[in-house]
Amino acid sequence: MNTGNSNHSRNHGGKNLILALCITGCWFVIELAGGIYSNSLALIADAAHMLTDLAALGLSFFAFKISLRPATQEKTYGYHRAEILAALANGIILTLIAAYIFYEAYQRLGAPPEVKSLPMLVVAATGLLANLATAGLLFKSRRDNLNLRGAFLHVLGDTLGSLGAILAGILILTLQWYLADPIVSVMVGVLILYSSWELITESADILLEGTPRHLNIGQIRNDLGKVPGVVSVHDLHVWSIASATTAMSCHLILKPSEDAGGTLGAATRLMREKYGIEHTTIQIEYEQWTASPGNFMNDPRSHHG
Repeated sequence: MNTGNSNHSRNHGGKNLILALCITGCWFVIELAGGIYSNSLALIADAAHMLTDLAALGLSFFAFKISLRPATQEKTYGYHRAEILAALANGIILTLIAAYIFYEAYQRLGAPPEVKSLPMLVVAATGLLANLATAGLLFKSRRDNLNLRGAFLHVLGDTLGSLGAILAGILILTLQWYLADPIVSVMVGVLILYSSWELITESADILLEGTPRHLNIGQIRNDLGKVPGVVSVHDLHVWSIASATTAMSCHLILKPSEDAGGTLGAATRLMREKYGIEHTTIQIEYEQWTASPGNFMNDPRSHHG
């Protein structure tokens, strides 16, 4: 793991987060005013989404700054999981936004009110440009950090909202079809709900210390079992400390004649070079040592030779 590149990426992500906050804050005021003036639910829903974006981006930035604090005796892993908590909160907020849009759209489906389509189109089109600029700022950082991915998904939801408002505006302007406003709003709500689900589940997986999705614990156990001198592997755990930080711990049972230091070095290199796991805790034991009943993982793949 290249710490220098990781720190540079984090600092760059923090600066982009500040710019995203500024753009979103300015555009929220404009879109809310435009939505009220044109009586467009699509615009008001998108403005409400932008308001929660301000809170979500602010939460993301706060968590980002907290996560940079060094580890202490009380927080030996540091504060990295503050970002995961923020990502989970963002996912929940996105779900609530979708529920609000569904409720408002339901109210309008029976008797769609008249909408001023031309102002709606102008505001939605310029809002789309602002959202695309913000999404562009966060696009690269989303791959390295779950918290920034949550912020990116919020902005992506706004972009979809602007596209939906443009489509509704065109339909109203050309066909006088006012039902387009709530219908398009529901479509946007479904897309927001879909994007929030993965964020919530991935955040929950990290908080529950589940095995990262890109790693196969059976394969890891197999590879450790093939390290020369290893008889069996037990108490194997692989979990995420934060988005880009994975940890592993296990016990290796060795033949009595094997060198513990050499085996430990080989196992550590395997984890680092093949799986990208830098944080490893490996306990060496020998066959003749007595183990607690039921402590071994009786998996034939964990045995060597």
